[in-house]
Amino acid sequence: MNISKRVEAMQFSPIRKFNPVAIKAEKEGKKIYHLNIGQPDVETPPCFMEAIRKFDEKVIAYAESGGRPELIESVIDYYKGYDIDLDASDIIVTNGGSEALSMTFITLLDEGDEVLVPEPYYTNYSTFALMAGGVVKPITTSAKDGYAYADAAKIEACITPKTRAICCLEPGNPTGNVLTIEEMKVIAEVAKKHDLMIIADEVYREFVYDGRTPASFGQLKEYEDRVIIIDSVSKRFSACGARIGLCISKNKEFMSGIMKIAQGRLCVSTVDQIASAELFRLPQSYYDEVKAEYCGRRDVVVEELNKIPGFSATVPGGAFYMTCKLPVEDIEDFLMFLLEEFEDNGESVMFAPAEGFYATPGLGKDEIRIAYVLKREDMKRGVELIRLGLEAYNKKKGK
Repeated sequence: MNISKRVEAMQFSPIRKFNPVAIKAEKEGKKIYHLNIGQPDVETPPCFMEAIRKFDEKVIAYAESGGRPELIESVIDYYKGYDIDLDASDIIVTNGGSEALSMTFITLLDEGDEVLVPEPYYTNYSTFALMAGGVVKPITTSAKDGYAYADAAKIEACITPKTRAICCLEPGNPTGNVLTIEEMKVIAEVAKKHDLMIIADEVYREFVYDGRTPASFGQLKEYEDRVIIIDSVSKRFSACGARIGLCISKNKEFMSGIMKIAQGRLCVSTVDQIASAELFRLPQSYYDEVKAEYCGRRDVVVEELNKIPGFSATVPGGAFYMTCKLPVEDIEDFLMFLLEEFEDNGESVMFAPAEGFYATPGLGKDEIRIAYVLKREDMKRGVELIRLGLEAYNKKKGK
């Protein structure tokens, strides 16, 4: 059969690409520490399941295409905490943040249009852009500069007549880079000057460390007509399987376009929406506790990585990911070695090769992304296995 050129141009997820190899190793009895995917082991708040158990409607009917009213009201109240005033018409509930991104790209892009994204970036952006007929154009960043990109000249150098938007994952995945509100204003001013939309992917908003204050592009009221916020319960509330996302904007023309797509896919899970409404009502203490846990995990990872000769990285300021450079020419070959040949007391480790997070060919070949989503002792052991595995790999290579 013939596969569309659109799909042929897509890549497999670097996060899930090696899953079959890991599954095979686990079936053979090896324990694998999964540092490759952002699936937290933090417990989903009990209020989620409590709401499901209380659900007593006799028929699980279609929800409204834009979302259940109780969830939308809960989201409106949550955003008031950021001094962002929303109406129900500013919000559409989606099947996870992924659908919100996909629908946004389809609404904004025509064939050949471009979205600017600082690289390395969340790899699925490329897939969503290709689904919409567009392409990702990277704004290349580097670890030595802390992956900073909020520079008008740097951004403007990447703008072409085909550019339609700039997408900012804030805080960043896979780098953990965090924008200040002043840096957000720099980006917003460039967007205004060149008539671009800002896709603000803020699913990790609360997870910022070392005294940083959570912020949102939605707080820039003078630019609100060109801001699109992507949100989700997956990471903030450790509810990845619930698949509840949000697309939020004050731009009425954009929201009207999104609604056409939302009506075409009918609705989002009724029961998950009812349960997710409770998550957005959690007190500040929940965020403080979870943030402290992730910060502690980050610190353990950094401490253990510093024991690896030749390691280099920028300490992440937010989210729960870290991109780092290892003294290895081919990270994918090293990962295959870890999964197929290496073990220490019956254990090995898995991470995500960083090359797949870059659009520029050749970048990231000696870099990995670690997701610090496991308890501290497991993170410590996982990074120790990377160090021990590297020693064994170099010995095999005769180094």
